[in-house]
Amino acid sequence: MDVYGGTDEESAELRKLLVEVNDDSDNFEIWEKLVRTGESLEGGINRNSSAQAITAIRDIYDRLLSKFPLFFGYWKKYADLEFSIAGTEAAEMVYERGVASITNSVDLWTNYCSFKTETCHDADIIRELFERGAALVGLDFLAHPFWDKYIEFEERLEAHDRIFAILGRLIHIPMHQYARYFEKYRQMAQTLPLVAIVPAGTLTQLQLDLENEGAGYKAGRSQAEVERELRVRIDAYHLELFRQTQTETTKRWTFESEIKRPYFHVTDLDEAQLTNWRKYLDFEETEGDYTRIQFLYERCLVTCAQYDEFWLRYARWMLAQPSKEEEVRNIYQRAACIFVPIALPAVRLQYAYFEEMSGRVDVAKDIHEAILVSLPGHVETIVSLANITRRHSGTEAAVAIYQSQIDSPSIEPSAKAALVAAWAKLLWKIKGAPEEARQVFLKNQQWYLDSPAFWSAYLRFEIGQPTTADTEQAQYDRIRRVVDEIFSKSRLPESTVQELVTAYMQYLLERGTKDAAKEYLTLDREINGPTSVQKLPKMQNDPSKTPGFVNGQVCYGSAPF
Repeated sequence: MDVYGGTDEESAELRKLLVEVNDDSDNFEIWEKLVRTGESLEGGINRNSSAQAITAIRDIYDRLLSKFPLFFGYWKKYADLEFSIAGTEAAEMVYERGVASITNSVDLWTNYCSFKTETCHDADIIRELFERGAALVGLDFLAHPFWDKYIEFEERLEAHDRIFAILGRLIHIPMHQYARYFEKYRQMAQTLPLVAIVPAGTLTQLQLDLENEGAGYKAGRSQAEVERELRVRIDAYHLELFRQTQTETTKRWTFESEIKRPYFHVTDLDEAQLTNWRKYLDFEETEGDYTRIQFLYERCLVTCAQYDEFWLRYARWMLAQPSKEEEVRNIYQRAACIFVPIALPAVRLQYAYFEEMSGRVDVAKDIHEAILVSLPGHVETIVSLANITRRHSGTEAAVAIYQSQIDSPSIEPSAKAALVAAWAKLLWKIKGAPEEARQVFLKNQQWYLDSPAFWSAYLRFEIGQPTTADTEQAQYDRIRRVVDEIFSKSRLPESTVQELVTAYMQYLLERGTKDAAKEYLTLDREINGPTSVQKLPKMQNDPSKTPGFVNGQVCYGSAPF
C-alpha cells in the first residue's frame, strides 16, 4: 500500500495532483480534482479506511480550507467526512473551525445547528449554539433557513414562549421572509396573555389611554370587553411595527435582488455586482446603524474577499468610528494574511501605515519586508519602505534602503531605474541637495539608457530647478544636455522620446529666452513632422513592455516624479 493509501493508480493520480496544486495553488479546478481523488481512495473514505488514506484526505481538506476558508460547502463536506470517520466530536471540531473562518455563513451555521440538534440531547447546549449563530447571521437578509431551524428546534420541545420570543426578535429585522414571520407572531399573540405579547410599559400606556377615553373599567366595561379592546390596540401596535420593518425591507430589496452571487468564489465578479455592493454600502452607511453597517461589510467581504478596495473601504470606515483601532487592525490582518493576493500589495501598505500610526514602526517595516519577499523589486513598496525609514531614522537611512535594493541582483533593471529616480528625488526634495541628486543621475545614466523611467525623472529634475537671471543660462545648458543625450545616447522608444522632448518644448515656451520659439519649432518639426523631416532615433523597443512609465512620467507610489 502507498503512503497515501489506495491502489498504485490512485496514489499516482494523487501525487500528480499534489504537484499541480503546489505549482498553481490558485487554480481551484485542481483543488476540486484533488478532493474528489482523495475522497475516492480505497473505494471511498470511511471509518474502515486505512490510516494512510484518512490522513491523506484530512491533509487535503486542511490545505484547501487554509487556502480558501470561505468555501462553506467544503467545511460541511469535511464535517460530514469526519463524522463518518471519527464521530460526533471530530465533526464538531470541523464545524467550529468552519464558523470561525466564515463567521457569517447562514448555510454553515444552519448545518452546524442542525447537526447539533441531531447529535446532542442537551437542549441548553443546543440553544446556546443557536444563539451564537443568531448573533453572527441573524441580520442576514436571507437568514430564514437558520431562523426556521431554530424555531423548528423549539417547536420539537413545545417551548411556545421561546418561539414567540424568537418571532418577537424577527419582526424587527428587515429580511426576505419578514411577512411570514409576522403572520406567525400575530397568530400566536392571539392565544397568549396580554403581559406576554407587549412590553410592560406599552401595555400600561394602552390601559391608561383606554381609561382616559372612557372605554375602560371605570366606564363599567367587563374584563372581557376591556381585554378585547386592548388586544385590538396591541394588534394595531404590532401592525405599526410590521409597517416599519416592511419599509426597511423595501429600502434594501433592490440592492438584495441585484446580488447574484452571495457566496465566495475564485472567479471574478462582473462590474455590475461590484457597483451594487458599493451602492448598498453607501445606503447602509447613510442609514447610520453601526451594527447593520458592520454586518453588511462582513457579508460583502465574503463575496468580494479578493477585492482590496472593499477591505480598504471597511478599514477606513471602521477607523472613523470611536475607539475601534483593534477592529481596524483585525480587518487589515484578515485582508493581508488570508484573502487579498500578494500581487495587490496596496492593502498591506495601508496596514503598515496604520501600524506606524499606532507606534509599531518595526511591525510596519516588517510588513514591507514581507511584501518584498514575494515581490522583490516592487518599486512602490521599496519607496514606501525608504520613506517610513526616513520618517523615523533620517535621510541617510532611507538612502541606504535605495542603495541596498539597487545593488540587489534579483531586481530587474527597470525597477532599479525607478529606484534611482526615487533616490535622486529624496536628495532633491527632502534633503535639499540638488547637486547630490544630479550626481546620482550622472553616475547612473550609463546603466539605464533604455529606461523611460530614468530619463523622464532626470529631465523633469533639471526642468524643476529654480532659476534666477544669473543662473538661467546654466540651467538651460543642463536641460539641453539631457535632451541631447536622450537623442544621442539613450535607447528609448520613439514614443517616449516624443513625450520627453514635448516636455522640454513646453519648458522653452514657459521659461525659454528670446530664441526659444526657433528651437521650439525646430524640435516640433523633428519629432512631430512627417517622416521625411523627422529626426527621431529609430528604436525597436516596445514601450508597453517597459514598466514604471505612464504618459511620459515615471510612476512609483501614487504620483509621478
